[in-house]
Amino acid sequence: MYEIRVAARFEAAHRLAGDFGPASRLHGHTYRLEAIVRGERLREDGTLYDIGALREAVDALASSLHYRNLDEVPGLAGKNTTAEAVASHCWESLAPGLRGRGLSSLAVRVWENPEVYAAREGPLG
Repeated sequence: MYEIRVAARFEAAHRLAGDFGPASRLHGHTYRLEAIVRGERLREDGTLYDIGALREAVDALASSLHYRNLDEVPGLAGKNTTAEAVASHCWESLAPGLRGRGLSSLAVRVWENPEVYAAREGPLG
């Protein structure tokens, strides 16, 4: 199995609904977004996927979330914007552009700080 990974950062605010203590108030994070694609075979040019194209997609997604209130972002509005929900939103945003390109899976990690992340992984088939 081969894999490539691209990461980007964005600043965003949110508040959690429920019993989350101080996180129930509006607060922000410096998020790190990681996208990892995996596949069984390399293309004829010796690459799994165009890392520049993956970089462009991840950067565009991070840019769309930068300096936003995640509670107001289409696709997240009305949801409890946990790290898991943000990871799922990012996975859903990236997956359509990766399907049909010989990749088997996509994993997305959303880091709220250097020690804590949530992830979503799934097949691209």
